[in-house]
Amino acid sequence: MLDPASFAVEPAAGRNCGSCTLCCKVYDVPALEKPAGRWCDHCKPGRGCGIHATRPDHCRAFFCLWMTQTWLGPEWKPERAKMVLTVDPVTSFLLVQVDPGAPNAWRGNPYYGHLKQWAAGAVARGRQVIVFLNKSATVILPDRDVPLGILGPSDRIVMRERQTPAGRVFDVEKIAA
Repeated sequence: MLDPASFAVEPAAGRNCGSCTLCCKVYDVPALEKPAGRWCDHCKPGRGCGIHATRPDHCRAFFCLWMTQTWLGPEWKPERAKMVLTVDPVTSFLLVQVDPGAPNAWRGNPYYGHLKQWAAGAVARGRQVIVFLNKSATVILPDRDVPLGILGPSDRIVMRERQTPAGRVFDVEKIAA
């Protein structure tokens, strides 16, 4: 079961980025004015950071879940999965940032089945699994996926539970601040 409280903030023994540089593509890096979905000008894809010694704090502090969690197998290494997993430190939501060069990677095997399982466990705790393609978000729920469109910095995602004759159902919506 996914337990964000147990996530480390340093690499697990035996884990290193190696040739993986996908985080240098999929995330915003404000200090470098780099938008999500575009390679960082300083990235040497497959080799690492060209300014490693002077890279921004934003980059220094970042470790994806594959780097910190040994229970994620080699298929989850971002360069192979074409997605980077993290946990939001405030909400404990599982965030999946997908490579725009492989926008449907998260829907493939073995990934989608695991994301669905994690979503079922997350909603029971009031948490969510959110897939991002650049700034466009889709929430994975146990019974369906809900595209929310582009999320702005002050937008919130609200989840509500309702009872139906078939059982408990969760709904989500984007709320503009």
